[in-house]
Amino acid sequence: MMPTNFVIQITNLNQYFGKRTLRSQILFDINLSVKFGEIVIMTGPSGSGKTTLLTLIGGLRSVQEGSLKFLDKELYGASNQQLVQVRRHIGYIFQAHNLLDFLTARQNVQMSLELHKNISHSEARSQSEEILHAVKLENRVNYYPSDLSGGQKQRVAIARALVSHPKLVLADEPTAALDSKSGRDVVSLMQKLAKEQNCAIVMVTHDNRVLDVADRIVYMEDGRLIKEVS
Repeated sequence: MMPTNFVIQITNLNQYFGKRTLRSQILFDINLSVKFGEIVIMTGPSGSGKTTLLTLIGGLRSVQEGSLKFLDKELYGASNQQLVQVRRHIGYIFQAHNLLDFLTARQNVQMSLELHKNISHSEARSQSEEILHAVKLENRVNYYPSDLSGGQKQRVAIARALVSHPKLVLADEPTAALDSKSGRDVVSLMQKLAKEQNCAIVMVTHDNRVLDVADRIVYMEDGRLIKEVS
């Protein structure tokens, strides 16, 4: 069977919170496909289901109803072990950069290569330094997070997400804690590096200042995709 050019294919996806009588539906009949190298921004009011959908795409929770394929592999019914394998092909960038304070910028980035057993320690080190150069932090390689600005920390988080050349990057409000210039720099870097690596990005944001980097914008409301704008 020929592989498709889609990283993500979602069909008739429904998701629920709670059990039995307390169960309430949070995602309704979601249909969405994302191609390699494409940047898709999800926007909409708080509580509309954007982050829930992001965690399902990222293999961080199990699909309850419908189909969600990542690289042509069905995640509905996937075991925890299979979801762990999926997560190795995905880079994550969150609003809180989630850097470890006791590690330098390089060590924080290098951590994501520890999952890849085929990369030697010295290779992991040089790849980490290389990507920190790419995000313009070559003079901050050995700095700890406490010595970096908010924008610099978020650039380390981008480097960490992209160092292993993932097929997909998931970003949840990556500019929320940044001023407009830092936010623009961070998103422009994500766009540039993703295009170079032919990596798809799905980004949740309320930041109207960065919507122009998207190939498509998807609006969510009350757990439904209500419209797409290309």
